[in-house]
Amino acid sequence: MTLSPDPLAYPKRRRGLDHDWFVHRPVRARPKLAWPNGARIALWITVPVEFFPLDQPAQPFRPLGALDRAYPDLWAYANRDYGNRVGIYRIMRVLQRIGLRATAAMNAVVAERYPRLLEEVVRQNWEVAASGMDMGRIHHGGLTREAEQDLVRSAASILRRASGQPVLGWHSPAHSESMNTLDLVAAGGFSYVMDWINDDLPYEMTTAAGPLCSLPLTHEWSDRNILLQHELMIEDYASQVLGAFRCLDAEAKDYGGRVLSLSVTPWIMGYPHRIAGFQRLLETILASGTVWPATAAELVAEFRRQEAQPR
Repeated sequence: MTLSPDPLAYPKRRRGLDHDWFVHRPVRARPKLAWPNGARIALWITVPVEFFPLDQPAQPFRPLGALDRAYPDLWAYANRDYGNRVGIYRIMRVLQRIGLRATAAMNAVVAERYPRLLEEVVRQNWEVAASGMDMGRIHHGGLTREAEQDLVRSAASILRRASGQPVLGWHSPAHSESMNTLDLVAAGGFSYVMDWINDDLPYEMTTAAGPLCSLPLTHEWSDRNILLQHELMIEDYASQVLGAFRCLDAEAKDYGGRVLSLSVTPWIMGYPHRIAGFQRLLETILASGTVWPATAAELVAEFRRQEAQPR
């Protein structure tokens, strides 16, 4: 009888952290951050701009929101397409009305299939970050290093050329990575990554190709989690986000600046029965007077500026 390989056996398995990308630092043991203009909270809004292919692979897994009915799942495909045709423009209008910019975590295929959408993202002065090729090509441990390197390079090349921006940020589709992803992303000229959700603050990672700043794109109070996965109402979403904001704001008074990250999905938040509630939520947060609105790149630059100062 041949036994299957131990799925938990891998080179870095040991007590403590099973990798060398960062050391464990409790948040209260870290130097206090002070956001511009005395703000306690950095408000960072990310809009995933995605393409879900009709032939979405079932392996190694389907990301949350993937097409999962029998081929061709035109119903789900059309729902996701609504976000790129209609929903994102509602989100743009809300942010423009309030005076906020976003980071667009964009699949490279969107830039090829919907060039006018990318043009509008750039016109709105949003920051473009790379989110792989599309939602059917997941980064995972079953990929060869060469295959994953091609995905990273292709996404970077397409988005940088099409947007005219440096595209410094990386977000793997479905937050999924292999043990090679961070090295390949750093080697691809990226300076920050949005896949890790283990902090309330930015922190530095070490890769074989250089440093990466990890930004906390929180899933817990994202619209994908609250409105899609748990099927709650927009009022529940607003209540949970406000609860997170108030807790972080209170902690910031004693421990230094905190980050409130909002992941706002066009094919979820962009529907007419939700968008007004989203606007009211942002207006409530901004009315506190304790917020510094920032894109991901601005947040990374300010964090690194303060980290470089003598303590």
